[in-house]
Amino acid sequence: MEFLCYHRDRLGSASLRQELVEEHWSYMDRHAEQMIARGPTFADDGSPTGSVHILSLPDPAAARTFAFDEPNYQAGAYRDVMLRRWRNMLGRTMWDFTGGRTGGNRYLVLGLGPEQSAGPALPQRQDELIAYGPLLSDDGATWLGTAALVRAAGPDEAHAVLAADRYADVEVHNWVFGGRPA
Repeated sequence: MEFLCYHRDRLGSASLRQELVEEHWSYMDRHAEQMIARGPTFADDGSPTGSVHILSLPDPAAARTFAFDEPNYQAGAYRDVMLRRWRNMLGRTMWDFTGGRTGGNRYLVLGLGPEQSAGPALPQRQDELIAYGPLLSDDGATWLGTAALVRAAGPDEAHAVLAADRYADVEVHNWVFGGRPA
């Protein structure tokens, strides 16, 4: 099963996250084989706003353990966690993205509810998609939204990856490829 975990930073927690950086990396290293995509989100001024992890885990209980045992979460650096089942509609990881790790702007795009019977549809242009798939209920039966990681010229172009009329809200967050620095 695949899951999207989006930890959103608590205001003023950047220094706490910096103190815990090695604990965070060590924790993520234990899950490296299961990662589909990962990376931090940022405000327009470059300050961190959260951390995205898309990974394959055995079940919802394992996903909750992953999300809530994360050192930054345990220390109170995050204000909340979005944890949803997810389905990898591209069938690859971010490391397989032909656009590479750098060059161009990258975004996390979240299309949130209401439930739509048709479910997610892949956009016509898929060459700029890094990861794409539906956000699902724990049992995988109910579509709750869609999450995409995309390379785009700007936030408006990233927003256009999801048909806005299919969602109650579409969020666009600056995002970069994650992973332990070399």
